[in-house]
Amino acid sequence: MSTDTPPRAPEPATGGADTASAKRRWSFPSAFTVLVAVTVMVWALTFVLPAGRYDTRDGSPVPGTYRPVEVATGFRERLTDLFLAPVNGLYGVTDPQSGLTAPGATGTFAGAAGVFLFILAVGAFITVTMRTGALDAGVARLARRLRHHRSVLLVVLMAVFSLGGTTYGMAEETLGFYGLMVPLMLSLGYDRMVAATVIMVGAGVGTLASTVNPFATGVASDSAGIGTGEGILLRLAMWVCLTALAATYVLRYARRIAAEPARSLTPPAEDDQRLRAEGGGRADLTGRHRVVLGLFAATFLFMIFAVVPWADLHVAFLPTLGWYFPELAALFLVSAVLVGLVGGLREKGTAEAVTAGAGDFIGAAIIVMLARGVTVIMNNAGVTDTILDALHSAVSGTSSGVFAVLMFGVNLPLAFFVPSSSGHAALAMPILAPLADLAGVSRALVVTAYQSASGWVNLITPTSAVVMGGLALAKVRYDQYLRFMAPLMGLLLVAVAGFLALGAAVG
Repeated sequence: MSTDTPPRAPEPATGGADTASAKRRWSFPSAFTVLVAVTVMVWALTFVLPAGRYDTRDGSPVPGTYRPVEVATGFRERLTDLFLAPVNGLYGVTDPQSGLTAPGATGTFAGAAGVFLFILAVGAFITVTMRTGALDAGVARLARRLRHHRSVLLVVLMAVFSLGGTTYGMAEETLGFYGLMVPLMLSLGYDRMVAATVIMVGAGVGTLASTVNPFATGVASDSAGIGTGEGILLRLAMWVCLTALAATYVLRYARRIAAEPARSLTPPAEDDQRLRAEGGGRADLTGRHRVVLGLFAATFLFMIFAVVPWADLHVAFLPTLGWYFPELAALFLVSAVLVGLVGGLREKGTAEAVTAGAGDFIGAAIIVMLARGVTVIMNNAGVTDTILDALHSAVSGTSSGVFAVLMFGVNLPLAFFVPSSSGHAALAMPILAPLADLAGVSRALVVTAYQSASGWVNLITPTSAVVMGGLALAKVRYDQYLRFMAPLMGLLLVAVAGFLALGAAVG
């Protein structure tokens, strides 16, 4: 999934004064703390910022219609609003006094309840599938089959991890594959950097170019008031090209250090010889595992089919189902039960895995709720359109391509401070999506700009335990990883900007 509830990265053991020093060392706050701080800060700003409204047409702001308005709410009502905002955001209520959506609020504001339940359903599905052992066995069998074709193996493995990133935001799940990948890559004559980046860069680039990732594309599209399938052609092209770019970059490094081991960025560790002998271990892929993998793939393929607006793409022979989060949540829950029973978990094991999976993903769901609460506060105070008007003034006169690239740039610092992809989406989209209407740009393009910025930052951010935990498991230092990633980050930055400009031009 996304980097919403990452596990704590392994830390080296220290003693005495070092331990006390480590406890006193400042660490970056969690996404929960950041969003609570943002909520309080935005609430305080509503006492300073003037209230205003745009006229709307079909849920979109009409350019040139912004005007100041009076919002008759006292301090007591504002204080109540602060504490009730997350709950009201869950249900789509922006006026706690009347229980109704605030009149005149720009764009489409729906509650986060559908997204909330959908995230829990995806968590249940992913956890049930992982507990069957099918994913681990599938990757292990693939690695064993292709181990004598090193270049093909690297490309295929990166594509597999990238597919996980683009479809369901594969993140924490990658931590379980380092125990397989490190011995395998060492036995093939590569180093630990190759093992780490096949997993981390593969899944990370897939998430950067998410197509239907529920934690990025899904939450952002919902917050923007559009369907998940809108803009999927551009995102699909990005995924193919950026995955190929990343695989080429990693493969080039791998070939270089295989030919000249002294050029490796990671010096040999003490246990490298032993791991080389292990060579990746066994790969017991049973018939039951194959069926589970088939069901796993079929679920995501059907999700893509159900959310894509085929009629808008002029594909007449496929029906447009128009499924949204309630239907998709039901799909993943049913699939979770089916996978559990087919995978041999039985009734009790399946029920426990569904409950555990929903529990593991509750953090991501709560983060979305907190972020929606910020929107509730801004709507109730009437400052949403005021901020929108200020942003519009800042970008007015720019071309659509420049606007799309600016949206990418605006989201970069947000991605660092809110590494949760779903929290970032729910926080930013209510403001940025209507801005696209004023600029004459598709809201889907703003969604793509957001998720590209989030994915780009999360490839290297030290606030992510997916990055730091993965590097610890691979025994690769962070500075070594940054040195490896620096050229690739530059290439990805240029490529993403090009795709966004292209999407604005043809959209």
